[in-house]
Order: sequence, then structure tokens, then C-alpha cells
Amino acid sequence: MDKTLVLLAAGMGSRYGGLKQLDQLGPHGETLMDYSIFDALRAGFTKIVFIIRRDIEEEFKRVVGSRYEHAVDVAYAFQSLDDLPGGFSVPEGRTKPWGTGQAVYAAREIVKTPFAVINSDDFYGADGYRKLAKGLDAAANEYCMCGFYLRNTLSENGSVSRGICSLNADGTLKDVVEHTKIEKSGGKILSTREDGSQVEFTGNEVVSMNMWGFQPSLFGELERLFRAFLEKHSTELKSEFYIPFVADELVKTGKAEVNVLTSEDSWFGVTYKEDKPVVQNGLRALVDAGVYPENLFRK
Repeated sequence: MDKTLVLLAAGMGSRYGGLKQLDQLGPHGETLMDYSIFDALRAGFTKIVFIIRRDIEEEFKRVVGSRYEHAVDVAYAFQSLDDLPGGFSVPEGRTKPWGTGQAVYAAREIVKTPFAVINSDDFYGADGYRKLAKGLDAAANEYCMCGFYLRNTLSENGSVSRGICSLNADGTLKDVVEHTKIEKSGGKILSTREDGSQVEFTGNEVVSMNMWGFQPSLFGELERLFRAFLEKHSTELKSEFYIPFVADELVKTGKAEVNVLTSEDSWFGVTYKEDKPVVQNGLRALVDAGVYPENLFRK
């Protein structure tokens, strides 16, 4: 069965600065997207869809898209502020897009097969793509998510936000609760709430890193939920419509099941500029160990 990989590449990295999607982190200038696409192709994905902004289209296609056109079907969708369901408009003064849920919504006319959604500036490892590819061979209302153990997703250089997942007895998703300001402190993993109180985690918690598997049926539900979101928040300047919110709502209302798959791989990401050498060293080690070739997309 054909499967599509959808990469969310429209955002800027506010804490890291600049277009992280184009940062060259591998031994030969590879981006994290290079590794994601390489792993996805090995797992059986047959099409790549980049969700980007119009203002980065030319540079993105030249620097990123051109790397893959010889190897796989490549398409582009564009997240824009005014891409809203009929009857809604952008409030005066809003400049911020409407979040990852709207980004996926932008691909509704392009994606016709089961598909995975990932962040373009994260490194997930090969195991997750293999599990998602298998998990996508499912019914129309059966989705999946590849989760990671919290201990494998932390930064040594500051706090991170993570969606902590609760599971049902059958391994399906019960809910996702966002925790901000999670960091290592004194040999512990702590999350600090807004009121200053703290929650301690073991590190074995399953977290969502925005690595989802969906069927095309998602798009109808996505529009319905996006409309409901806009009915409440369309006049606000910063509210965002997130993929975990969509999954959470579909689960709670019985519209879909989300099977939770877990990866033992370590997640890499550049949340802070100090994370960059850590990621570079990690990728170099994986290449040296033979997990990845020296040149990913040699023609």
C-alpha cells in the first residue's frame, strides 16, 4: 500500500533562531529531514509532502526538495494564515499561523493515501518509521502514534515541553497532557507548573514527539474540529490548533482509535543553539556505527 510522509516545515525556531529545517547537521551537510526521509523510504513510504510557507518556497525547493526528486515523488503544500474553512477570516492584527493542525489541513487536496506526519526539525530514528509503516495498514478510523520514552527526549541545555501520554489497557491512546518546562535537575526529571509547583517523572513515560500516523479520513474530522476551534478562537491573535488536540478530541468522542507504538531510539532535536554540537556528534556516531551511509542520497 502506498504511504505518504508529511513533513511540517513551515515554522521558524524561535528559541534556536533561523530556519532549523535547513541547518546542516550531518557529516556531509545533511539536514535532519535528510535522515527522516531516508528512514521513511527504507520503511516503504512512497511519497513526500513538504508543508512550507510561500516565502521560503524557492530556497526550500533548491536546498531541500532537489535532494529527493530523483528518489521519490515530491509535492508541496503551503500553510498560510488565511487558509481557513468557509465563513471564517483572519482577525485584524494576527500574524501567527494557526498551528500544526492547520498545517496538516493544508495538505487535504494532495494526500490521498495513509500518511505519517512528523516535524521537519526532529530526528526520530529508523525504528519509528518501520512501526508507523506497519501501523498504517489499518481501518479508516484507526490511527497511530509513535511515542518515545521521556528520558530519550530531553535537552541538556534547558527545559522542553512534552505531551505526556496515558494509555488504555489495550495500548491505545487515552489522552495527551502537555507539560512545559521539563528538565533534568539534581538527578531528577522535573516539570515546573505555572504556579511554581513541580511534578517529578521517572523518564519511562511515553511522550508524543509529533510522529503520527493517519488515514485520509482524518481530513474530514480535521475540518470539523478546525471549524469548532475557530468558532471559539477566531478573534484571538495567538491561539493555535494543534495535532495532539485533534487526536485527543477524536479519542474522547469515540470517532477514532490511536494505537500507541513506542520507539527505543533516542530523539534528537535542536531546541537551543547549544544542542547543535550534541546532534552533530550523535549523527556522526550513527554513521560511524554503520546505521547510516556516509552519503544518504548518492545519485
